[in-house]
Amino acid sequence: MTDNRDISGPPAAGDEVATLLGSLERQRATFAWKVGGLDEKGLSAKVGVSTITLGGLVKHLAFIEDFKFTTMLLGEDLVAPWDAVDWEHDAGWPWHSAADDSPEVLYALWHGAVARSRASIAQALAKGGLDVRIEYGYGDDPDEALSLRRLLVDIIEEYARHAGHADLIREAFDGVVGEDPPGAVYPYEPPA
Repeated sequence: MTDNRDISGPPAAGDEVATLLGSLERQRATFAWKVGGLDEKGLSAKVGVSTITLGGLVKHLAFIEDFKFTTMLLGEDLVAPWDAVDWEHDAGWPWHSAADDSPEVLYALWHGAVARSRASIAQALAKGGLDVRIEYGYGDDPDEALSLRRLLVDIIEEYARHAGHADLIREAFDGVVGEDPPGAVYPYEPPA
């Protein structure tokens, strides 16, 4: 699940968009490194009594990417496989159903969701920058709708938390440790 780009992070003195997107891309790249290159055994590894697996993290974050940036931000319907899930009765579906997926399916699901998110973010930035309000998920009061800025902060937090989980699970599984992938190069290019 490697994503061979420079993950040096956001620019040292960039604007708000470059800082937020650079931070998000660094978190994505760190996560991809922590969960990448594993077989079924590695993706189903757990630590202690926790039910969290690396495969579950991959599928969960693929869902979060699609839900936040396709559905919430743009107001579009969920795409497959999320559109077929009975969320009311199985909110934890991404976590436990990952055990039924091959590494190739899980990695492709995450990469596809990230690609859709990047396109959605670029579209929203072109429409109105970081102040664009989400299209779905705010109830009846549009004034309560989150901005793209807030959505980006939320997903950076989500990745940071789950990259920490992945770090611990991966170290327990095969000893891989470190903050950044060795020799990583992840140049950040802001959307046009």
